Amino acid sequence: MIARIVSMLVVSAGLALANTGWTEKYEDAKAQAKKENKAILLDFTGSDWCPWCIKLTKEVFDKPEFKTWAKDNLVLVELDFPHEKRQSHLIKTQNEKLQKEFSITGFPTVLIVDADGKLIGKTGYQAGGPAPYIEHLKGILAKKKA
Repeated sequence: MIARIVSMLVVSAGLALANTGWTEKYEDAKAQAKKENKAILLDFTGSDWCPWCIKLTKEVFDKPEFKTWAKDNLVLVELDFPHEKRQSHLIKTQNEKLQKEFSITGFPTVLIVDADGKLIGKTGYQAGGPAPYIEHLKGILAKKKA
């Protein structure tokens, strides 16, 4: 019974994430990015313990201006390393693998990669809200086109 409840919570959390425009499945994001000819934003976060991660989400990622721009330009992937929030074994394993693959040593780390997973640029928290952050990301994306 408890396993069933935990399973339902994990599925509910995944659906809630999907409703925000974010996914937690990297391979699905790569397929979507190829199909839509978009780059991928990988947000390595500690959503329930990292103050700068929480600040980045509240000040940028949760804002309508960012959501609107990102919908047209990026596939969004949250790679979470929570202390309290439950994750499926599959997602936890995937996130740990990607953390090693991209040599992530701190949170938040935001990577922009192409549809094949090749690094375009790396950033993190920046003050100022969605407008300057979008401009910063546009600069990173310009590297892809160059």
